[in-house]
Amino acid sequence: MLQLRMHLSGIGARVGVNISFERGKTSRLNRGRLQDILSRLLVKANQLATKKGPIWIARDLSRCSGCRKCEIACSLHHENRIWPEASRVRVFMLVPGADFPHLCAQCDDYPCVEACPFKALSVSKKTSAVLVNDEKCTGCGKCIEACPGRIPHMHPANGKIVICDLCNGNPQCVKVCQEGEWNVLKTVTRREHPYKLYARKPEEQTRNLATKLYGEKAEEFM
Repeated sequence: MLQLRMHLSGIGARVGVNISFERGKTSRLNRGRLQDILSRLLVKANQLATKKGPIWIARDLSRCSGCRKCEIACSLHHENRIWPEASRVRVFMLVPGADFPHLCAQCDDYPCVEACPFKALSVSKKTSAVLVNDEKCTGCGKCIEACPGRIPHMHPANGKIVICDLCNGNPQCVKVCQEGEWNVLKTVTRREHPYKLYARKPEEQTRNLATKLYGEKAEEFM
């Protein structure tokens, strides 16, 4: 029996996996199988790296392909069916080729929480996510107005506010994005950072992303 031990370093975590081969049967992995193993290791590394405290979803918007699997994974997790309109993460494409996920940035001062007149929003001590109490939420929209990125939105059926809750520490959008090797979204440990910079309106994000992708020609699409 031959054994291959692989290690993958994460943020504050180290993951190992043993892959065994029986002599006379096979001595190497095919490329697809190896990619599958590495993808699973990336997901596991992110999970282990963030067990020690609050987390945040880092994002590299220029890598987004517009596949919208993050919306599918989110709605399946929260709504038990594919329902992009009820997803906590939404993918915008206001300029051709400039798709990007739009989701809560967990601002340091949480303006949405402070703005709620019914105390329907709170901050999770475990993950730092904004949690919505549906029994208290009236759908008044004050949190949307307070959010610099206008990220919260109304649930299409019950009229309550929808905000990313980080899936209790295991964001499904990140999981599917990592498994697909797009690596647009990544779970990291929350540290001191100007998170509010990521809370931008779709139009603002589009302008920045289009400029990055197309340079001066981006103005032709805006």
